[in-house]
Amino acid sequence: MSPILTIESTCDETAAAIIDEDGVVLGDCIATQEELHEKFRGVVPEVAARAHLERILPVIDTALKKSGVDPHDLHAIAVADRPGLAGSLLVGVVAAKTLALAWEKPLVAVNHLHAHLYACQLASDVPVYPCIGMVVSGGHTSLYHCTSPLDLEYLGGTIDDAAGEAFDKVAAMLSLGFPGGPAVSKLAAQGDRTAHDYPRSMMHDGKFNFSFSGLKTAVRYSIVGPGQQDFSKLKLSDQAKADVCASFEAAVVDVLVGKSAKAIKQFDCNRLIVGGGVAANGYLREQLADSARSSGFDIIIAPMDLCTDNAIMGAIAWEKIKRGQYASLDLDITPGLQRGF
Repeated sequence: MSPILTIESTCDETAAAIIDEDGVVLGDCIATQEELHEKFRGVVPEVAARAHLERILPVIDTALKKSGVDPHDLHAIAVADRPGLAGSLLVGVVAAKTLALAWEKPLVAVNHLHAHLYACQLASDVPVYPCIGMVVSGGHTSLYHCTSPLDLEYLGGTIDDAAGEAFDKVAAMLSLGFPGGPAVSKLAAQGDRTAHDYPRSMMHDGKFNFSFSGLKTAVRYSIVGPGQQDFSKLKLSDQAKADVCASFEAAVVDVLVGKSAKAIKQFDCNRLIVGGGVAANGYLREQLADSARSSGFDIIIAPMDLCTDNAIMGAIAWEKIKRGQYASLDLDITPGLQRGF
């Protein structure tokens, strides 16, 4: 069967890839927006949408040229329609629908979160399903019981800040720049993980939801005290900042590892798969590996280059094609933090 074009534009990465039925990437391209959002210390939805508009067609064109595939030889066009920023999603979905109409190709809708987990399958020579799946990213922290790439039971997720969002906010408090995750993680490696006794919210509630807002507030109080908002006059030594980062990172990782291990046990699974931008965090990867060894389950974490948003994980569209699950040209977006899918 001829290859497909996959498009990703859920947040601040504009990406496209040409992927064959065996999951082989024939060509891909990704345009990042980190420099555009750095001065705001976070992603600005309007800025992201405008950048997608400027880059979407050049990115698609580059992926096609790299692959050497003629657009008319494509089997289908796949696009992430959920979840994400409304303006960003619209750019990708409108582009995909327009090209599907112009090139007379079927359309496939991709769930961005399910695709993050499918990145683990792309990196494995054997089937990874059934399993427990955990997505840990800037906007989402979710657990699933997965019986196949497309059959996922939502177990729980963040009720406020996602793990990645908390990393970015702590980085902003400490003036570490954007994106915050890598900066916090780098500094944490030099700190004392027991320096601050930060909360592990909802750790032992017996459920699978997450909450990192209270942790973020606890970090703020430990830095400037209750009721203080001005971080511009903050004077902390490099070691004090490292200790804050290390203690914060330890609190986040303890919850992620504990909840995922509990799901493995409750659903009698022997495999955990992990995807999303925060899955690139070195300390998280280490602690998950330790948990897998001590509890006797397998673990597969998405490769580093497939943790952050990309179009290659859109290869999950092939699973829908096999089932004949195509989308119509009236496909609409489902933005925001949508729980339950």
